Amino acid sequence: MNEKPDQSGNLTASLFVEDLFLTDAFLIKGRLKNKTKRLSNTLEDHRSRYLAVQDATLVSLSTNEVIKTPNVKVNVSELICAHELVDVAGDDAMRRLADNDKHHQIRAFYNGAVQFELSGQIEPGAYEANAVTGRDYFILQAPKFRGLDLSRRELAVLEALDYAILRKDRMAYVYDLA
Repeated sequence: MNEKPDQSGNLTASLFVEDLFLTDAFLIKGRLKNKTKRLSNTLEDHRSRYLAVQDATLVSLSTNEVIKTPNVKVNVSELICAHELVDVAGDDAMRRLADNDKHHQIRAFYNGAVQFELSGQIEPGAYEANAVTGRDYFILQAPKFRGLDLSRRELAVLEALDYAILRKDRMAYVYDLA
């Protein structure tokens, strides 16, 4: 949860953070508007250019800037990865079944404005294009971020993620260690 300042700068209300989105410039915390299913499925099915995030906090990856806004539109092409902190629309049993398939260790590198590495476990070949499924994202279990300043309070949430939803076309290099 994040504190929301009132007009005078005093902290008055807590904001509920449901979803995380990592882009070239920001970690965005908030709630995806009109989400009715798991975030991974919502991202795969999303056909408009922008995601509407409510009660958003944008944390700069390169400076100490933090921007709080009631609404922000995030261009889907800017997404590197996402995470659903609170699963309000999913099936817990299905999530546990899906977790069991992740046994290939990888290291993935993002080579954009802020360079960083992600490592974790995936389904075999999940990062490859698949004409049958046509999926744009893959799930990385137990992600470890390297190259981002996770000692910053606002970015520290990335250390505790049990999975990350990665956009396939945003990873510059993938080392499949399996």
